[in-house]
Amino acid sequence: MNTFLKDVFICSLGAYGGPEAHYGVFTDQMVIKKKYLTEEELVELIALTGILPGPSSTQTIVAIGHKIGGPVLAFLTMLVWALPVLSVMTLLSFLSHFLSGLNISEDGLRYIGPMAVGFIIVAAYRIGRKVVKDKLTLGLLFFGAITTYFIREAWIFPLVLVTGGVVSIYTSQEKNLWNSVKLNPPWPYLFAFGFFALGSILLTVVWDNGTLNLFESFYRYGYLVIGGGQVVVPLMYSELVEVNQYMTNQEFLTGFGLVQGLPGPMFSFSAYAGGLAARGGSAFTQVIGAITGGIAIFLPGLLLIYFIYPIWENLKKIKGIKVSLRGITAVAGGLITIAAVILMQNSGFLIDNIIVMLCTVALLLTKKVPAPFIVMGVIAAGFII
Repeated sequence: MNTFLKDVFICSLGAYGGPEAHYGVFTDQMVIKKKYLTEEELVELIALTGILPGPSSTQTIVAIGHKIGGPVLAFLTMLVWALPVLSVMTLLSFLSHFLSGLNISEDGLRYIGPMAVGFIIVAAYRIGRKVVKDKLTLGLLFFGAITTYFIREAWIFPLVLVTGGVVSIYTSQEKNLWNSVKLNPPWPYLFAFGFFALGSILLTVVWDNGTLNLFESFYRYGYLVIGGGQVVVPLMYSELVEVNQYMTNQEFLTGFGLVQGLPGPMFSFSAYAGGLAARGGSAFTQVIGAITGGIAIFLPGLLLIYFIYPIWENLKKIKGIKVSLRGITAVAGGLITIAAVILMQNSGFLIDNIIVMLCTVALLLTKKVPAPFIVMGVIAAGFII
Protein backbone atom coordinates (compact mmCIF):
# COMPACT_ATOMS: atom_id res chain seq x y z
CA MET A 1 0.00 0.00 0.00
CA ASN A 2 2.75 2.47 0.99
CA THR A 3 4.67 1.74 -2.22
CA PHE A 4 1.59 2.35 -4.34
CA LEU A 5 0.78 5.63 -2.55
CA LYS A 6 4.38 6.75 -3.09
CA ASP A 7 3.89 6.10 -6.80
CA VAL A 8 0.65 8.09 -6.73
CA PHE A 9 2.54 10.98 -5.13
CA ILE A 10 5.19 10.77 -7.86
CA CYS A 11 2.39 10.96 -10.43
CA SER A 12 0.89 14.00 -8.68
CA LEU A 13 4.25 15.81 -8.76
CA GLY A 14 4.62 15.28 -12.51
CA ALA A 15 1.01 15.78 -13.58
CA TYR A 16 0.86 19.15 -15.33
CA GLY A 17 -1.44 20.37 -18.07
CA GLY A 18 -4.78 18.58 -17.66
CA PRO A 19 -6.10 15.03 -18.17
CA GLU A 20 -4.35 14.25 -21.46
CA ALA A 21 -0.94 15.10 -19.99
CA HIS A 22 -1.82 13.23 -16.79
CA TYR A 23 -2.48 10.03 -18.75
CA GLY A 24 1.05 10.17 -20.09
CA VAL A 25 2.36 10.29 -16.51
CA PHE A 26 0.08 7.38 -15.51
CA THR A 27 1.31 5.31 -18.47
CA ASP A 28 4.94 5.91 -17.56
CA GLN A 29 4.66 5.33 -13.80
CA MET A 30 1.73 2.93 -13.35
CA VAL A 31 1.98 0.84 -16.54
CA ILE A 32 5.57 0.84 -17.81
CA LYS A 33 7.57 1.22 -14.58
CA LYS A 34 5.40 -0.52 -11.97
CA LYS A 35 3.01 -2.65 -14.08
CA TYR A 36 0.01 -2.12 -11.79
CA LEU A 37 -2.17 -2.56 -14.90
CA THR A 38 -1.77 -3.05 -18.64
CA GLU A 39 -1.90 -0.23 -21.18
CA GLU A 40 -5.14 -1.70 -22.53
CA GLU A 41 -6.70 -1.58 -19.05
CA LEU A 42 -5.59 2.03 -18.64
CA VAL A 43 -7.14 3.02 -22.00
CA GLU A 44 -10.39 1.32 -20.98
CA LEU A 45 -10.39 3.26 -17.70
CA ILE A 46 -9.82 6.50 -19.62
CA ALA A 47 -12.84 5.64 -21.80
CA LEU A 48 -14.93 4.95 -18.69
CA THR A 49 -14.00 8.21 -16.98
CA GLY A 50 -14.57 10.03 -20.26
CA ILE A 51 -18.24 9.01 -20.01
CA LEU A 52 -18.62 9.67 -16.28
CA PRO A 53 -19.22 13.13 -14.85
CA GLY A 54 -16.36 14.41 -12.75
CA PRO A 55 -12.59 14.90 -12.95
CA SER A 56 -11.53 12.22 -15.42
CA SER A 57 -7.83 11.86 -14.55
CA THR A 58 -8.65 11.83 -10.81
CA GLN A 59 -11.26 9.13 -11.36
CA THR A 60 -8.76 7.15 -13.41
CA ILE A 61 -6.06 7.09 -10.73
CA VAL A 62 -8.67 6.43 -8.00
CA ALA A 63 -9.91 3.45 -10.06
CA ILE A 64 -6.34 2.14 -10.24
CA GLY A 65 -6.17 2.44 -6.45
CA HIS A 66 -9.49 0.54 -6.22
CA LYS A 67 -8.10 -2.19 -8.47
CA ILE A 68 -4.95 -2.57 -6.34
CA GLY A 69 -6.41 -2.33 -2.82
CA GLY A 70 -10.17 -1.77 -2.81
CA PRO A 71 -12.19 1.23 -1.54
CA VAL A 72 -9.84 2.20 1.31
CA LEU A 73 -6.76 2.45 -0.91
CA ALA A 74 -8.87 4.27 -3.52
CA PHE A 75 -9.76 6.94 -0.93
CA LEU A 76 -6.12 7.30 0.20
CA THR A 77 -5.14 7.58 -3.47
CA MET A 78 -7.56 10.48 -3.82
CA LEU A 79 -6.03 12.29 -0.83
CA VAL A 80 -2.42 11.81 -1.93
CA TRP A 81 -3.28 12.86 -5.48
CA ALA A 82 -5.36 15.97 -4.75
CA LEU A 83 -4.61 17.32 -1.26
CA PRO A 84 -1.24 19.01 -2.00
CA VAL A 85 -2.52 21.17 -4.86
CA LEU A 86 -5.83 21.87 -3.08
CA SER A 87 -3.84 23.29 -0.16
CA VAL A 88 -1.77 25.51 -2.46
CA MET A 89 -4.86 26.79 -4.31
CA THR A 90 -6.50 27.61 -0.96
CA LEU A 91 -3.50 29.81 -0.09
CA LEU A 92 -3.62 31.42 -3.53
CA SER A 93 -7.22 32.52 -2.92
CA PHE A 94 -5.70 35.11 -0.57
CA LEU A 95 -3.38 36.38 -3.32
CA SER A 96 -5.19 39.64 -4.13
CA HIS A 97 -5.45 40.51 -0.40
CA PHE A 98 -1.75 39.70 0.05
CA LEU A 99 -0.70 41.89 -2.89
CA SER A 100 -2.80 44.84 -1.72
CA GLY A 101 -1.25 44.53 1.75
CA LEU A 102 2.19 44.89 0.19
CA ASN A 103 0.97 47.78 -2.00
CA ILE A 104 1.74 45.69 -5.08
CA SER A 105 -0.60 46.20 -8.00
CA GLU A 106 -2.48 43.15 -9.28
CA ASP A 107 -1.80 44.57 -12.74
CA GLY A 108 1.43 42.54 -12.64
CA LEU A 109 -0.72 39.42 -13.04
CA ARG A 110 -2.47 40.79 -16.15
CA TYR A 111 -0.77 38.34 -18.54
CA ILE A 112 -1.90 35.23 -16.68
CA GLY A 113 -5.33 35.52 -18.33
CA PRO A 114 -4.01 35.42 -21.93
CA MET A 115 -1.63 32.64 -20.88
CA ALA A 116 -4.57 30.64 -19.51
CA VAL A 117 -6.33 31.13 -22.87
CA GLY A 118 -3.25 29.64 -24.53
CA PHE A 119 -3.51 26.54 -22.33
CA ILE A 120 -7.19 26.17 -23.23
CA ILE A 121 -6.49 26.58 -26.97
CA VAL A 122 -3.91 23.80 -26.85
CA ALA A 123 -6.30 21.58 -24.87
CA ALA A 124 -9.03 22.27 -27.44
CA TYR A 125 -6.65 21.45 -30.31
CA ARG A 126 -5.46 18.20 -28.76
CA ILE A 127 -8.92 17.03 -27.76
CA GLY A 128 -10.40 18.15 -31.09
CA ARG A 129 -7.77 16.19 -33.01
CA LYS A 130 -8.61 13.15 -30.93
CA VAL A 131 -12.43 13.31 -31.04
CA VAL A 132 -13.15 14.62 -34.57
CA LYS A 133 -13.14 11.48 -36.68
CA ASP A 134 -15.82 12.22 -39.29
CA LYS A 135 -18.40 14.81 -40.39
CA LEU A 136 -20.77 13.88 -37.56
CA THR A 137 -18.24 14.44 -34.77
CA LEU A 138 -17.06 17.66 -36.45
CA GLY A 139 -20.68 18.85 -36.58
CA LEU A 140 -21.19 17.98 -32.91
CA LEU A 141 -18.05 19.92 -31.98
CA PHE A 142 -19.41 23.02 -33.73
CA PHE A 143 -22.84 22.39 -32.19
CA GLY A 144 -21.34 22.40 -28.69
CA ALA A 145 -19.27 25.50 -29.40
CA ILE A 146 -21.97 27.63 -31.05
CA THR A 147 -24.75 26.66 -28.63
CA THR A 148 -22.74 27.44 -25.50
CA TYR A 149 -21.40 30.67 -26.99
CA PHE A 150 -24.89 32.15 -27.34
CA ILE A 151 -26.51 30.51 -24.29
CA ARG A 152 -24.44 31.17 -21.17
CA GLU A 153 -26.57 29.31 -18.61
CA ALA A 154 -25.51 26.45 -16.33
CA TRP A 155 -28.17 24.03 -17.66
CA ILE A 156 -26.98 24.21 -21.27
CA PHE A 157 -23.67 22.41 -20.68
CA PRO A 158 -25.00 19.00 -19.57
CA LEU A 159 -27.83 19.30 -22.12
CA VAL A 160 -25.50 19.62 -25.12
CA LEU A 161 -23.24 16.83 -23.81
CA VAL A 162 -26.19 14.45 -23.43
CA THR A 163 -27.46 15.52 -26.86
CA GLY A 164 -24.10 14.60 -28.37
CA GLY A 165 -24.32 11.12 -26.87
CA VAL A 166 -27.91 10.62 -28.05
CA VAL A 167 -27.11 11.77 -31.60
CA SER A 168 -24.12 9.42 -31.73
CA ILE A 169 -26.29 6.48 -30.67
CA TYR A 170 -29.16 7.42 -33.02
CA THR A 171 -26.89 7.65 -36.07
CA SER A 172 -24.92 4.53 -35.25
CA GLN A 173 -24.99 1.64 -37.69
CA GLU A 174 -24.06 -0.85 -34.98
CA LYS A 175 -26.46 -3.64 -34.14
CA ASN A 176 -27.61 -4.74 -30.69
CA LEU A 177 -26.34 -1.62 -28.93
CA TRP A 178 -28.01 -2.42 -25.63
CA ASN A 179 -26.93 -6.02 -25.29
CA SER A 180 -27.78 -7.56 -21.94
CA VAL A 181 -25.05 -8.08 -19.33
CA LYS A 182 -25.20 -9.25 -15.72
CA LEU A 183 -24.41 -6.53 -13.17
CA ASN A 184 -24.29 -6.44 -9.37
CA PRO A 185 -23.62 -2.77 -8.55
CA PRO A 186 -22.87 -1.38 -5.05
CA TRP A 187 -26.04 0.73 -4.80
CA PRO A 188 -25.20 2.65 -1.58
CA TYR A 189 -22.67 4.80 -3.44
CA LEU A 190 -25.25 5.78 -6.05
CA PHE A 191 -27.80 6.54 -3.33
CA ALA A 192 -25.21 8.75 -1.58
CA PHE A 193 -24.54 10.53 -4.88
CA GLY A 194 -28.25 11.27 -5.33
CA PHE A 195 -28.72 12.19 -1.67
CA PHE A 196 -26.09 14.94 -1.83
CA ALA A 197 -27.34 16.18 -5.20
CA LEU A 198 -31.03 16.44 -4.31
CA GLY A 199 -30.49 17.22 -0.62
CA SER A 200 -28.22 20.20 -1.28
CA ILE A 201 -30.64 21.63 -3.85
CA LEU A 202 -33.62 21.30 -1.49
CA LEU A 203 -31.69 22.80 1.43
CA THR A 204 -30.63 25.84 -0.60
CA VAL A 205 -34.29 26.47 -1.42
CA VAL A 206 -35.35 26.59 2.25
CA TRP A 207 -32.14 27.86 3.87
CA ASP A 208 -30.03 30.73 2.57
CA ASN A 209 -26.59 29.78 3.87
CA GLY A 210 -23.39 30.85 2.08
CA THR A 211 -21.42 27.65 2.71
CA LEU A 212 -24.39 25.48 1.74
CA ASN A 213 -24.90 27.47 -1.45
CA LEU A 214 -21.23 26.98 -2.31
CA PHE A 215 -21.45 23.23 -1.65
CA GLU A 216 -24.50 22.92 -3.91
CA SER A 217 -22.85 24.90 -6.72
CA PHE A 218 -19.54 23.03 -6.66
CA TYR A 219 -21.16 19.63 -6.17
CA ARG A 220 -23.27 20.44 -9.25
CA TYR A 221 -20.15 21.35 -11.22
CA GLY A 222 -18.74 17.97 -10.23
CA TYR A 223 -21.66 15.96 -11.62
CA LEU A 224 -22.53 18.10 -14.65
CA VAL A 225 -19.08 18.07 -16.23
CA ILE A 226 -17.73 15.21 -18.32
CA GLY A 227 -14.06 15.28 -19.25
CA GLY A 228 -12.12 17.04 -16.52
CA GLY A 229 -10.67 20.41 -15.65
CA GLN A 230 -10.82 22.26 -18.97
CA VAL A 231 -14.44 21.28 -19.55
CA VAL A 232 -15.56 22.70 -16.18
CA VAL A 233 -14.12 26.14 -17.03
CA PRO A 234 -17.03 27.45 -19.15
CA LEU A 235 -19.60 26.25 -16.61
CA MET A 236 -17.78 27.74 -13.61
CA TYR A 237 -17.01 30.97 -15.43
CA SER A 238 -20.62 31.50 -16.46
CA GLU A 239 -21.98 31.05 -12.93
CA LEU A 240 -19.19 32.40 -10.71
CA VAL A 241 -18.25 35.46 -12.77
CA GLU A 242 -21.18 36.35 -15.03
CA VAL A 243 -24.19 35.31 -12.93
CA ASN A 244 -23.21 35.52 -9.23
CA GLN A 245 -20.23 37.89 -9.65
CA TYR A 246 -18.26 36.18 -6.88
CA MET A 247 -15.06 37.30 -8.59
CA THR A 248 -13.88 39.41 -11.48
CA ASN A 249 -12.88 38.12 -14.89
CA GLN A 250 -9.24 38.91 -14.05
CA GLU A 251 -9.36 37.02 -10.73
CA PHE A 252 -10.91 33.97 -12.41
CA LEU A 253 -8.29 33.92 -15.15
CA THR A 254 -5.47 34.51 -12.66
CA GLY A 255 -6.50 31.44 -10.66
CA PHE A 256 -6.99 29.32 -13.74
CA GLY A 257 -3.61 30.41 -15.05
CA LEU A 258 -1.86 29.68 -11.75
CA VAL A 259 -3.32 26.17 -11.51
CA GLN A 260 -1.72 25.40 -14.90
CA GLY A 261 1.67 25.80 -13.26
CA LEU A 262 0.89 23.41 -10.41
CA PRO A 263 0.96 19.62 -10.56
CA GLY A 264 -2.16 17.58 -9.81
CA PRO A 265 -5.83 17.71 -10.80
CA MET A 266 -7.14 20.89 -12.41
CA PHE A 267 -10.35 20.57 -10.37
CA SER A 268 -8.22 21.95 -7.52
CA PHE A 269 -9.12 25.33 -9.05
CA SER A 270 -12.33 24.89 -7.02
CA ALA A 271 -10.45 25.62 -3.77
CA TYR A 272 -9.28 28.96 -5.18
CA ALA A 273 -12.75 29.79 -6.55
CA GLY A 274 -14.49 28.68 -3.35
CA GLY A 275 -12.16 30.84 -1.27
CA LEU A 276 -12.83 33.91 -3.42
CA ALA A 277 -16.59 33.28 -3.35
CA ALA A 278 -16.48 33.23 0.49
CA ARG A 279 -14.61 36.54 0.81
CA GLY A 280 -15.97 39.39 2.87
CA GLY A 281 -15.78 37.78 6.30
CA SER A 282 -12.83 36.41 8.25
CA ALA A 283 -9.88 34.45 6.89
CA PHE A 284 -11.43 31.37 8.54
CA THR A 285 -14.62 31.86 6.53
CA GLN A 286 -12.58 32.08 3.33
CA VAL A 287 -10.69 28.88 4.18
CA ILE A 288 -14.02 27.14 4.87
CA GLY A 289 -15.21 28.31 1.43
CA ALA A 290 -12.08 26.87 -0.18
CA ILE A 291 -12.45 23.54 1.66
CA THR A 292 -16.14 23.38 0.73
CA GLY A 293 -15.38 24.02 -2.94
CA GLY A 294 -12.62 21.41 -2.96
CA ILE A 295 -14.62 18.66 -1.27
CA ALA A 296 -17.87 19.35 -3.13
CA ILE A 297 -16.45 19.27 -6.65
CA PHE A 298 -14.53 16.00 -6.15
CA LEU A 299 -17.22 14.16 -4.15
CA PRO A 300 -19.67 13.23 -6.96
CA GLY A 301 -16.92 11.89 -9.21
CA LEU A 302 -15.50 9.86 -6.33
CA LEU A 303 -18.90 8.35 -5.46
CA LEU A 304 -19.58 7.52 -9.11
CA ILE A 305 -16.26 5.74 -9.64
CA TYR A 306 -16.89 3.77 -6.42
CA PHE A 307 -20.24 2.76 -7.88
CA ILE A 308 -19.16 2.03 -11.45
CA TYR A 309 -15.69 0.52 -11.20
CA PRO A 310 -16.71 -2.75 -9.48
CA ILE A 311 -19.08 -3.50 -12.40
CA TRP A 312 -16.88 -2.03 -15.14
CA GLU A 313 -15.66 -5.33 -16.52
CA ASN A 314 -19.24 -6.23 -17.48
CA LEU A 315 -20.49 -2.71 -18.19
CA LYS A 316 -17.92 -2.07 -20.92
CA LYS A 317 -19.41 -4.96 -22.88
CA ILE A 318 -22.47 -2.76 -23.63
CA LYS A 319 -21.89 -1.33 -27.13
CA GLY A 320 -24.16 1.70 -26.57
CA ILE A 321 -21.87 3.01 -23.84
CA LYS A 322 -18.88 3.11 -26.17
CA VAL A 323 -20.89 4.56 -29.07
CA SER A 324 -22.29 7.44 -27.00
CA LEU A 325 -18.77 8.43 -25.95
CA ARG A 326 -17.96 9.55 -29.52
CA GLY A 327 -20.66 12.21 -29.44
CA ILE A 328 -20.08 13.27 -25.84
CA THR A 329 -16.36 13.88 -26.33
CA ALA A 330 -16.92 15.73 -29.61
CA VAL A 331 -19.32 18.17 -27.93
CA ALA A 332 -16.89 18.55 -25.01
CA GLY A 333 -14.22 19.58 -27.54
CA GLY A 334 -16.58 22.32 -28.74
CA LEU A 335 -17.15 23.57 -25.19
CA ILE A 336 -13.42 23.87 -24.59
CA THR A 337 -12.84 25.63 -27.92
CA ILE A 338 -15.45 28.29 -27.30
CA ALA A 339 -14.25 28.78 -23.70
CA ALA A 340 -10.96 30.05 -25.14
CA VAL A 341 -12.81 32.53 -27.39
CA ILE A 342 -14.97 33.91 -24.56
CA LEU A 343 -12.10 34.21 -22.10
CA MET A 344 -9.95 36.00 -24.67
CA GLN A 345 -12.80 38.42 -25.42
CA ASN A 346 -12.97 39.28 -21.74
CA SER A 347 -9.19 39.65 -21.43
CA GLY A 348 -9.14 42.06 -24.38
CA PHE A 349 -7.61 41.60 -27.82
CA LEU A 350 -4.66 43.86 -27.03
CA ILE A 351 -1.42 43.25 -28.92
CA ASP A 352 0.55 42.23 -25.82
CA ASN A 353 -2.23 39.85 -24.71
CA ILE A 354 -2.24 38.21 -28.14
CA ILE A 355 1.56 37.86 -28.08
CA VAL A 356 1.46 36.19 -24.65
CA MET A 357 -1.30 33.84 -25.81
CA LEU A 358 0.54 32.87 -29.01
CA CYS A 359 3.85 32.37 -27.18
CA THR A 360 2.10 30.12 -24.64
CA VAL A 361 0.54 28.04 -27.42
CA ALA A 362 3.88 27.72 -29.23
CA LEU A 363 5.77 26.70 -26.08
CA LEU A 364 3.15 24.12 -25.13
CA LEU A 365 3.08 22.58 -28.60
CA THR A 366 6.86 22.24 -28.71
CA LYS A 367 6.73 20.48 -25.30
CA LYS A 368 10.21 21.77 -24.53
CA VAL A 369 9.28 24.18 -21.72
CA PRO A 370 7.47 22.73 -18.65
CA ALA A 371 4.20 24.44 -17.68
CA PRO A 372 5.51 25.83 -14.33
CA PHE A 373 8.28 27.73 -16.16
CA ILE A 374 5.75 29.21 -18.57
CA VAL A 375 3.67 30.44 -15.63
CA MET A 376 6.67 31.90 -13.81
CA GLY A 377 7.86 33.60 -17.00
CA VAL A 378 4.47 35.18 -17.65
CA ILE A 379 4.20 36.47 -14.06
CA ALA A 380 7.72 37.92 -14.30
CA ALA A 381 6.86 39.62 -17.60
CA GLY A 382 3.76 41.21 -16.04
CA PHE A 383 5.77 42.83 -13.27
CA ILE A 384 8.78 43.80 -15.40
CA ILE A 385 7.09 45.18 -18.54
